[in-house]
Amino acid sequence: MDTYPDPSIPAGAARAGARGALLDAILRHSFLRGRFQLSSGAWSDHYVDLRRTTLDPAGLAASVAALFPKLREFDVAAVGGPTLGADPLVAGLILESLRGGSPLRGFLVRGAAKDHGTGRMIEGHCPAGARVAVIDDVVTRGGSILRAVEAVRAAGAQPVLALALVDREEGGREALTREGIDLYAPFRLTEVLEAAAARGI
Repeated sequence: MDTYPDPSIPAGAARAGARGALLDAILRHSFLRGRFQLSSGAWSDHYVDLRRTTLDPAGLAASVAALFPKLREFDVAAVGGPTLGADPLVAGLILESLRGGSPLRGFLVRGAAKDHGTGRMIEGHCPAGARVAVIDDVVTRGGSILRAVEAVRAAGAQPVLALALVDREEGGREALTREGIDLYAPFRLTEVLEAAAARGI
C-alpha cells in the first residue's frame, strides 16, 4: 500500500482522494442507526463508532492519509491523545512520519494517573517545551480532548493543534477555540449524515 503523500499525485488531488476514502470507510464500518447514549450524556438516533474505522487496516490508512498533512503544516514534534480513541491514530501517524523521513513521537493520555509504577498521566513521548498535536477519533463537546490538552500543558508541552476524524458540531470546536487551539476534522457530522442519506444507509 502506498503511503501519503505520493509525489506523482498533486497534493490537492491526493488529499481529496484520501478524504473520499475516509468517508467510504466511515460509512462502511462506523455509521450505525438506533438509539445511543453518547459520552456527553446526550442521546442520539445514530452513532459513529470510529474505532471500527481506525481498527480496520484500510480505514486506518485512509484516516492517516487525511490527517497527516495537517501535522506537517503545524510543524509539531509529537502527536497524542486520550486512550482509547487516539490509540490507533497515534500509531498510524507516527509510523507514517517515519516512512516520510521526519519521525514524530507519540503519546497517550490516560483517563486518570496510574496509582502504581511511575504514576504518569501521559505514556510515551510528550517533551516539555515541544509543539504537539492532540488527537481523538471524534469531538463532541470537547471533554476528552480538552482533558488531554490540560495534561499536555501540565507536562510542559505546547498543544498547537487538535485533530479528529469527525466533528459532531456540539460545541467542541468552540471549546477548543477558547483555549487557543484550532480543530481540524476532515468531516462534520452533518456531512456524514448527508452522505449516509444519499447512499440509503
